[in-house]
Amino acid sequence: MSRIGRKPVQIPKGVSLELQGNMITVKGTKGSLVLEIPEGVSVKLEDGVANVERSSDEKSVKSLHGLIRMLISNMISGVTNGFEKKLEIIGVGYRAQVNGSNLNLALGFSHPVEMKAPAGISMEMDKVAKNVLIIRGMDKQLVGQFAANIRKLRKPEPYKGKGIRYVDEYVARKAGKTAKK
Repeated sequence: MSRIGRKPVQIPKGVSLELQGNMITVKGTKGSLVLEIPEGVSVKLEDGVANVERSSDEKSVKSLHGLIRMLISNMISGVTNGFEKKLEIIGVGYRAQVNGSNLNLALGFSHPVEMKAPAGISMEMDKVAKNVLIIRGMDKQLVGQFAANIRKLRKPEPYKGKGIRYVDEYVARKAGKTAKK
């Protein structure tokens, strides 16, 4: 049995979990999230605790057991606290500007890059560090995917360190060419 899947999910005060058929809805202070439970996995709700159970020991069902438990746990922490990713923009002339749900990036291309944030995602520039973009939302997968799409525009390069990277990301630097003697 999956060690992660076996653990019960505690439902804190202010969060409601509803189960309708194979759909689970989590509602909290920040909003609500919906998840479809696949075949072979079931969720039991009893006095403030959700338990994820599986019907068989097939490999595909075993792999879903821990996944569904963690998705429910992430949904609960998303509707209570939310998730955030911080991206650092490094490079001469590289800058970002947030206008509502639109993000305008100047990344050294011949044109500015414009991106529209999906529903449920908010963005802002850090007031202390001017080159840090903060992405917030209650859906962990959506926040991570949007941050990855922004990072993909200019990955950090190893020679000068220019590009877009996560704040806690380490980029190994390489030595450039040395001049002839």
